[in-house]
Amino acid sequence: MSAPAPLIRRAAVEGLGTAALVAVVVGSGTQATELTHDVATQLLANSLATVFGLGVLIAFLGPVSGAHFNPVVTLAAWFTGRRTGGGPGLRDVALYLPAQVAGAIGGAVLADAMFGKPLGAFSTHERWAGHLWLAEVVATAGLVWLIFGLARAGRAHLAPLLVASYIGSAYWFTSSTSFANPAVTVGRAFTDTFAGIAPTSVLPFVAAQLIGAAAGLGLVAVCFGRPAAADQGEVVVPQNGQQSADRSVEESALA
Repeated sequence: MSAPAPLIRRAAVEGLGTAALVAVVVGSGTQATELTHDVATQLLANSLATVFGLGVLIAFLGPVSGAHFNPVVTLAAWFTGRRTGGGPGLRDVALYLPAQVAGAIGGAVLADAMFGKPLGAFSTHERWAGHLWLAEVVATAGLVWLIFGLARAGRAHLAPLLVASYIGSAYWFTSSTSFANPAVTVGRAFTDTFAGIAPTSVLPFVAAQLIGAAAGLGLVAVCFGRPAAADQGEVVVPQNGQQSADRSVEESALA
């Protein structure tokens, strides 16, 4: 069983992965608006690029850091793992969260640079309405429910496909187009493009996402019960040595 990657490497991967994700979201949104004036087509292009990009990133980087790319996922993993001994510790959380936020800002700036947009310009796209906040609660609750439900059901290997598919669908069934990620929300405040969000709209979105994360964990508890002490880190995908351990458990169960 291989040892987990060093914490500094895992935090760096979280930052880079979040940066890549935001670059995909912002860049595809900018490209879409330059190619067509039809809003539905713009959203379709933006959501499809996000689905493909997120799926690739989870599959590619998940074995190193767990592919959280999202503070609510990291916090939920810490919260659920504090009793079982699995999941990230407080040191992990303390490095993951700033890495994710910094990466998200860097990804937005990079996307703007690739399309010749002003760098570091704050968004003027106000997203301030109760129905948008409710949509963020719903989108984030569904995301956390899916991620941790997959882990509890022993289906974490399906995360690249299912998590990306969920985010793609949530673009369309939520009025907020499913940010569902505090780091991405902050990062998208630094681009005055199709995917942006005004800085004044960020705090209510983040608050709604935190509420949604708590609701998502509640749904996991309702559907799967409390985790047993033997349950290991509930991450988006298994990390390094955890993959071998999970495989051994599955093989033992089949014997």
